[in-house]
Amino acid sequence: MGARILGIASAVPSTVVTNHDLERLVDTSDEWITTRTGIKERRHLKKGEDCSDMVAQAASQAIERAGLTPADIDVMIVGTATPDTVFPSTACWAQPKVGLGTIPVLDISAACSGFLYGYQLADSLIASGRARHVLVVGAEALSRVMNWHDRTTCVLFGDGAGAAVIGPGDHEKDGLLASSWGADGRLASLLWQPAGGTRHPATEATVAEQMHTVHMAGNEVFKHAVRAMKQAVGEVLEQAGLTNGEIDLFVPHQANVRIIKATADRARVPMEKTYLVIHKYGNVSAASIPMALADAYEEGRLERGDLVLSASFGAGFTWAATLYRW
Repeated sequence: MGARILGIASAVPSTVVTNHDLERLVDTSDEWITTRTGIKERRHLKKGEDCSDMVAQAASQAIERAGLTPADIDVMIVGTATPDTVFPSTACWAQPKVGLGTIPVLDISAACSGFLYGYQLADSLIASGRARHVLVVGAEALSRVMNWHDRTTCVLFGDGAGAAVIGPGDHEKDGLLASSWGADGRLASLLWQPAGGTRHPATEATVAEQMHTVHMAGNEVFKHAVRAMKQAVGEVLEQAGLTNGEIDLFVPHQANVRIIKATADRARVPMEKTYLVIHKYGNVSAASIPMALADAYEEGRLERGDLVLSASFGAGFTWAATLYRW
């Protein structure tokens, strides 16, 4: 039986940062940001708030919405590129906050593809009988790794978390129907955080040179993102034996409205079936798809039995697509 989403929820910081707020930091404008990205505002953590706090909040609500308790969860997978610490994992920091006991928990680092990577791992665990309920979370604290002098990147990213409880469906055509994922490490340097790991440990020089912040070759990322997501979408539709016309809702990674529109166009999915939250959250990397799903669920855009298509692309480069029955 397919592994379906039993409960979905999100968590965002209370601090809202608008485009007008950023006009006071860098040479930009609300019109420039909106036209090129579709973003109007994003959320930022306050001092003393951690990525694991958002993981715990979203996870706890997702468990409740699934009609379960923390004792029912067998594994937790957290997709994040901005962990609380290099080690231990953000999942370990969040585990006691959710009350998950001593179950196995882990982080996966697939950047924006983290949630869809986690969903596919959860499906395998459930199909093999190694787990019945897997908690998959995408969470990011990207405001902590921004260069606030670089207007090409600091306007794009936000903080937030989205969590889903994955469990067995009612029949074989329920839950995850098809999936595709991949990576091309040859392109890793086009979107990365150069320092902070063991290659470039923190020094006075790495801090002064902004090596602990996001570095991105925007045009190249755009080109590869559209191509990879279109290919992945085609693969999952072919696997499932379905056409794009049968999709009820397309929930892509919310990186940039131009990337979303280009992907939807090439995949021949109309924009009226494409769900957007980028205007209010910005690019929240691994958290963007589960956060969008949570909003769609709360707005009544998702009904039991709907066919939902998702696609993502992120640093690595990594990419993934899934087709699942809600």
